[in-house]
Amino acid sequence: MCQRVLPLLLALVSFPWLPLSAVAEGTLPSPSGEVLLTISGNIVLPNVDDQARFDREMLMAIAPTEVHTGTPWHSDSAHYEGPLFREVLAAAGVRSDRIRVRALNDFEAEIPLAELHDYDVILAMSRNGTPLQIREFGPLFVLYPFDDHPELHNESVRFRSVWHVVHIHAP
Repeated sequence: MCQRVLPLLLALVSFPWLPLSAVAEGTLPSPSGEVLLTISGNIVLPNVDDQARFDREMLMAIAPTEVHTGTPWHSDSAHYEGPLFREVLAAAGVRSDRIRVRALNDFEAEIPLAELHDYDVILAMSRNGTPLQIREFGPLFVLYPFDDHPELHNESVRFRSVWHVVHIHAP
């Protein structure tokens, strides 16, 4: 019993942002639908080989969050919905201080994890109730709450606001 409990307690102390249910179970369920996101690298809760893979249902079950904001790429504000980005990373047990986010076209941006704890950044999956399609920044879009934080209107954050997200790597 102690041999099983000690690693879980160490995980709780080392990774306070991990959801307690994931740590208690020690596993991440496998996706049953189309995989939208793969997380690789320094993770402790893989579900397929050494990666964490998520389908739409899995992502929407992780801290679903709604954000009403404008973006530098749209002429109007909109209602976006998706999981809190930091909680998606926690579900995979990411152990890094930064991540690399890659889009369908292989564009990559590095994001410091501290920034995801300072702001409620989501992986937007829908806009005004409609799932994001590829032609509309989907299937996943790193969305900062621009309207709530004027300091986010800068070139660095715009660069990190990756759309068409398919892969995240934790070095």
